Amino acid sequence: MFYKLTALKSLGVSIYLHCFESGRQPQEELNQYCTEVNYYPRNTGAKSLSFRLPYIVKSRRSTALRQRLLKDDFPILMEGTHCTWLLQDEAFKERKKFVRLHNVEHLYYEKLYRCTNDLEKKLYYWWESKLLKNYENKMIRLADAFWAVAQRDAAYIQNEFSCKSVFFLPLFLPPWKVSSKEGMGQYCLYHGNLSVAENEFAAVWLIKKIFKKSEICLIIAGKNPSKKLRALARKFKNIELVPNPSDTKMETLIADAHIHVLPSFNSTGIKLKLLNALYNGRHCVVNSELNDHDGLDELLHLQKTPQGMKQLIEQLYYQPFLLSEINMRKALLEEMFDNTKNGQQVIDWIWHEKKMP
Repeated sequence: MFYKLTALKSLGVSIYLHCFESGRQPQEELNQYCTEVNYYPRNTGAKSLSFRLPYIVKSRRSTALRQRLLKDDFPILMEGTHCTWLLQDEAFKERKKFVRLHNVEHLYYEKLYRCTNDLEKKLYYWWESKLLKNYENKMIRLADAFWAVAQRDAAYIQNEFSCKSVFFLPLFLPPWKVSSKEGMGQYCLYHGNLSVAENEFAAVWLIKKIFKKSEICLIIAGKNPSKKLRALARKFKNIELVPNPSDTKMETLIADAHIHVLPSFNSTGIKLKLLNALYNGRHCVVNSELNDHDGLDELLHLQKTPQGMKQLIEQLYYQPFLLSEINMRKALLEEMFDNTKNGQQVIDWIWHEKKMP
């Protein structure tokens, strides 16, 4: 979202930013890119539980925000389903309203439900998924357009909810340039926020299904790994767990890995860790859940089964990463994730200088 701000600012857009916060301090840097920045507390806890509205939506309702938005007639861009409560408010019926979809949220929460063993979390994810599916079905008719981060998300929403106003808009990324190294690395790498149930599930799956009986080294790096994951990793000599690495350490791990092994069991959204690996790492091995028809297939090594993935890793481990592969990444990634071009697309869509397809 930050890099969307910088792109739109550079193209002459005046931005009035409204942020929900929960314990974080105001960020002075945002004032460089926004005409105005306003902060609102998120209403967490039992008071935002509901039988009608998803928790992620109800906890972001704000009277102060509503009053501020009604002072002008500017177009409104809502980041994520989380921030769409005002779509149901009649006072905004005639406003231009656009929603950036980060996921198909009900599918995302359904996957979290399936990945966690914590009973309380499991119940919450299950109920939130049910509420979200009903909410998304209603929401999808209340904005001018929806911009998905993944082509498959746009296709799902179009088919599942009969929505004709959903379109693909690539992520806005940091000013990355493809910096992958040629040649050979020394290990495989899985990285992510390990406190997220989906990521812990993937890490455990890799240990048990792929590397348990392998001689190839796997490094798992990320934030706040659980005691369960730490204990499992200690059982195997070829598995190294790096908890809470610094930014510099993570950059080094990504750059020096020979294979990025990035299975996912959530088919919605797009994974920043995958893009990070494509820009800064060597070979990337994924399963069919992580990437499907998003224009990145030719940059990835895809295997659907554990046995197929294991065989592919054993093959790639002795295969140098080539300059031709780096050049292919440069051509595809720098075209797809051009922040200036995609920012201009947003401007054209909002102000109708170019019709949406």
